[in-house]
Amino acid sequence: MANKAKRPISHAKQLEAISRVSKTITSNLYLEDILKLIVTVTAEITDSKICSLMLIDDKTNELVLKATQSMSEAYNKKPQLKIGEGIAGRVALENKAISVYDLPRELDYKSKAIAEKEGLKSLLSVPLAVKGKVIGVLNNYTSYPHKFTKDEINILTTVASQASIVIENAELMVKSKVIQEELESRKAIERAKGILMHQQGLSEDEAFRRIQKQSMDIRKSMREIAEAIILIEKMKR
Repeated sequence: MANKAKRPISHAKQLEAISRVSKTITSNLYLEDILKLIVTVTAEITDSKICSLMLIDDKTNELVLKATQSMSEAYNKKPQLKIGEGIAGRVALENKAISVYDLPRELDYKSKAIAEKEGLKSLLSVPLAVKGKVIGVLNNYTSYPHKFTKDEINILTTVASQASIVIENAELMVKSKVIQEELESRKAIERAKGILMHQQGLSEDEAFRRIQKQSMDIRKSMREIAEAIILIEKMKR
């Protein structure tokens, strides 16, 4: 059976892709769900066999698969890549898009057995970058040999840029939440120390150790112990 020819993506389709991804990114969903929607919409618009999003794990310096619309167990469980290794690894290292027309014959591609099993023929991989720093890659596979056009590269690059923004914002929100929770914990502990110092004539260090010991004894956080002390004090009024 002859390979089907891929029609160029029209300007209307380009705008639709960018619009749908933008709406996905601004939706009130968890990051994992947003990334899943991004790869699903991208695969649909670009007629991809597999679209996947991988992020860099700073601890291992590897690309980790975070989202794909693929149901292929072999692809979803394929080995992680080091930065600089394989096509996606090179994209992450060099911070530039790479397209491969004949994937099964590409020397740098590391998962040829999976490509053969899933019928993957061509690949376009673009970096996910925030302020010049690469945080991952977005991969687009076709089931037939295809030379990616400049417009298609631009579309995937735009999608990758939008995905990078939502990932950065999500990480900033997590960091902000952690910092806020830490500040609230310190405030509660300081207030509880003051209550114990006033009620029991303890020094600041003694009050802190009292809260710490109670936390360890009943396996509750120091913040929970501090908030209980504050609550009991309020109930006495």
